[in-house]
Amino acid sequence: MTTITRVRKTLLALSAASAVAIGSFGAAAQIQLPSASAAQAPTASDTAMAQEKLNSFYKPALKGEFPGNPAGFVIGKTTRSEIIDKFGQPEVARTSVNGFDSYTANMGNPGYAMSYTTSGVLKEIRYFGTNVERQTNIGGITMAMVKKNWYAPTSATTIKNGNTTQTKLTYKRGEYNIEFIFNNSLDLSHINLVEGKA
Repeated sequence: MTTITRVRKTLLALSAASAVAIGSFGAAAQIQLPSASAAQAPTASDTAMAQEKLNSFYKPALKGEFPGNPAGFVIGKTTRSEIIDKFGQPEVARTSVNGFDSYTANMGNPGYAMSYTTSGVLKEIRYFGTNVERQTNIGGITMAMVKKNWYAPTSATTIKNGNTTQTKLTYKRGEYNIEFIFNNSLDLSHINLVEGKA
């Protein structure tokens, strides 16, 4: 046997012994591997509450409103000054005419962002849901849930948001469109309400 063959066999034997030793150590120490998802699976109750939240958008969208909107903001009718009078100053004010005023989620209240026409009339509301128990709100709404409850969307498009590619499911609701913006099929980023295009 040549020296090179002996060296190869020795290296293979050492490699195999190392793998067995490491595997035995891992089994003895019961090393925990990270799970595929850090988030806990939603309960049946969470899913039912998320579905109820999803369906709560259906009828109000016909009027250009979001559900539970205490101030009654209507797309194409309510002005920015009316919103500020009723809702208060935004936590993050728009920096341009086409920008959004943002109201962050707090104390169980959902977060919103609102955009206006050049004349100051509401043209888009974005609903971000709550931060607390998010899985019972829009955090529990999946793409499959939307399609099962609202059927096929009017359109489905891919949009780019910085480095993120998102899917937008659009549903026509009378004179308005409601848009579900998903980061992936299980992660609903937010819901938009806009005037429908003629």
